[in-house]
Amino acid sequence: MKHLKQYRIPFSGLNAGKHNFEFDVNKKFFDCYEHSIVKDGNLKAEVELQKQENLLILHFDIQGEIQLTCDTCLKEFMSPISIQERILVKFTDEDWTDNTEEVLILSKSDHELDIAELLYEYINLAVPYIVKCEEQGEGIQCDPEMLALFTSEPDSEEQKEEEIIDPRWEALRNIKNN
Repeated sequence: MKHLKQYRIPFSGLNAGKHNFEFDVNKKFFDCYEHSIVKDGNLKAEVELQKQENLLILHFDIQGEIQLTCDTCLKEFMSPISIQERILVKFTDEDWTDNTEEVLILSKSDHELDIAELLYEYINLAVPYIVKCEEQGEGIQCDPEMLALFTSEPDSEEQKEEEIIDPRWEALRNIKNN
């Protein structure tokens, strides 16, 4: 978890206005999250922070590629990804824990913003629900050996086992036909 310390933005010393930050997101980042869909990648996250008196506006521009596994042939491949997101950060004196998708609440005593969790969520939510090699373009195709396993004919012994019908089922079929 020490690796995630670099994804903090100290905003308390910043003047009002826009400030830009760059973060590299790679395998070490994803290793910090045990159940991440994405296990490897090479991404650059550019964060524009606009500081106002009681509000921070963050614009995320995440570009690069992530390693995905094809749902059809289980082949691992690098897939390009492009993410643009925005979040508002409000400050309050009260104990407020009801963050939303677009608004993050911090205490007025906080002096830095940890964006590691936001980057993790944005990247994992950008992964397609169904991942296929062929949909990535650039000549990437499913593994023909793996596809051959799916379409191969069963062995003759397996066919014989399927053809043998349990006598109890056969008796039930006879009752149904009568």
